[in-house]
Amino acid sequence: VLVVNPTMDKMDQSALDIVVAGTRDAICMVEGQAREVPEALMVEALEFAHGYIRLIVEAIDALRERAGVDKMPFTPPEMDPEVPADVAETASARLSEALGIREKQVRLETIEAIAKETAETLLARYGQELAERRAPMIAAAFDDLKKQLMRRSVIETNIRMDGRRLDEIRPISIEVGVLPRAHGSALFTRGETQALVATTLGTSRDEMRLDELTGDEFRRFFLHYNFPPWSVGEVRRIAGPGRREVGHGKLAERALEPLLPFLETYIPDEGEDIPDFPYTVRVVSEICESNGSSSMATVCGGSLSLMDAGVPIRRPVAGIAMGLIKEGDEVRILSDILGDEDHLGDMDFKVCGTARGITAFQLDTKIKGLSREVMERALEQARAGRLYILEKMNAVLASPRPDISPYAPRIYTIHIDPDKIREVIGPGGKVIRGIQDATGAEIEIEDDGTVHIAAVNKEDADAAIAMIREIVADVEVGQMYHGTITRLMNFGAFCSLPGGKEGLIHISELAPQRVREVTDVVNIGDEVDVKVIEIDKMGRINLSKVQADVELGRVNPDQLRNSGGQRDGGRSGGGRDDRGGGFRPGGGDRNRRPDRDRDRGGRGRR
Repeated sequence: VLVVNPTMDKMDQSALDIVVAGTRDAICMVEGQAREVPEALMVEALEFAHGYIRLIVEAIDALRERAGVDKMPFTPPEMDPEVPADVAETASARLSEALGIREKQVRLETIEAIAKETAETLLARYGQELAERRAPMIAAAFDDLKKQLMRRSVIETNIRMDGRRLDEIRPISIEVGVLPRAHGSALFTRGETQALVATTLGTSRDEMRLDELTGDEFRRFFLHYNFPPWSVGEVRRIAGPGRREVGHGKLAERALEPLLPFLETYIPDEGEDIPDFPYTVRVVSEICESNGSSSMATVCGGSLSLMDAGVPIRRPVAGIAMGLIKEGDEVRILSDILGDEDHLGDMDFKVCGTARGITAFQLDTKIKGLSREVMERALEQARAGRLYILEKMNAVLASPRPDISPYAPRIYTIHIDPDKIREVIGPGGKVIRGIQDATGAEIEIEDDGTVHIAAVNKEDADAAIAMIREIVADVEVGQMYHGTITRLMNFGAFCSLPGGKEGLIHISELAPQRVREVTDVVNIGDEVDVKVIEIDKMGRINLSKVQADVELGRVNPDQLRNSGGQRDGGRSGGGRDDRGGGFRPGGGDRNRRPDRDRDRGGRGRR
């Protein structure tokens, strides 16, 4: 169902997002994005939109009449009828030959030389004063003559200025992986238009932040298009992005975006699996040479570059620019137009899409009215050209590479209890910064407990994951841990445990022999292995260093049996359980445990 001026909510789920501008008689401009829609639906949408444009134009006319304002008259500049005839007589033959030169730069230089010679010839014929007055007319007449000759040649011969048939695509050359350190790259050449496209993978910290009318927006995929002056043989100051860079870049971005399943805007097919791809993706297109359709070369190169980078794009995307020449009832539709065919023709229709349908489009017309038949022919011819280009692309790289570049950051995802996020972050971010400094990895935590770890190699990522798992791990009785002595008391030492916890190693659990002073065995900052022997009802953790040493083979079990009652620091009953031959939790007798607990609790640990 086609809807005019849909709400924002409806647009999020729409298969077609189109903006149409026009007059009462014709559509002037079209731009938009689609989710692989068929050509027939596109034609229907344009006619549907034009019907509402007529209603708006009628309302504007009614408003003008009510306001009593007449339409501003326009009188085109008059040209002396002698000038066009003299220009045609002087330059027509040579200009026709020049327009048949296939190399763009040679053709432009030849035409420029003919224009200069024509002006000089007419200067001698008119005299200095008249020639200066008619100089603008001479230049305009020369441009009109060039346009007439090119258009007449196409209409009469069905052969274009570079010798191609109307529906013929320029020779295509494709290379992928041309930039070895880039995460993905492609060099796409079509005739005299060439785009070098690179893909870079980053983390969520690299997302583009946009201040939209609807609030802040973060984009995980964006494309930048650069058109340096030397790509068309010019020299000028390079400033910030201009109209071309912004418009062409956005068109190419719209063409590729519907095929990226890891984006939130993606609408999956029924039963389709969505891949886990937590990267931010930036595509940059550098136009190395341009003779028309550089934005469509960006689409083709961008699709190949994404696949070379291992980005899970669903299907390859290609773009083609269509042109039109209309003289009376004669209509010629041109595929893959040149820059001059865009400038001298009547339409520039850029169509992007996959083998299934259209994903982006842009239309500019210079004539009044395009019939439904002409639009259908143009779209069908564009589809045939798109399929031809896709065939060339698939012959080089038909699907994404199975793995990302070794130079791209590796992002691993784990899940933790959301209640433990604060433990991983730490006060003021101290803990998470410590992990990042120690491993060189980047860590990002979402509110649902999803943790993304990005690192340049698997070893660094594994180290960061191990540190996080250690922090969030639940301490279990019978398990051994590696910790650091944090505090000393006269009855034992406190040792750090995973998750920012602490446990007490009672003096009787420090060594197999009797210990008079805690500092005889451990000091603050010592790293020790301990075994959890008890977690009491209050959640306090009791540890044993000596039992860990026994299990690790550092202490002979016979030493424990021979130590007798010396291990409890002289307490009655010894430290052993005579019934089992082993040690009771805490190592001391039951009569001394309450005193020990009071000592721990009285020092404000909890």
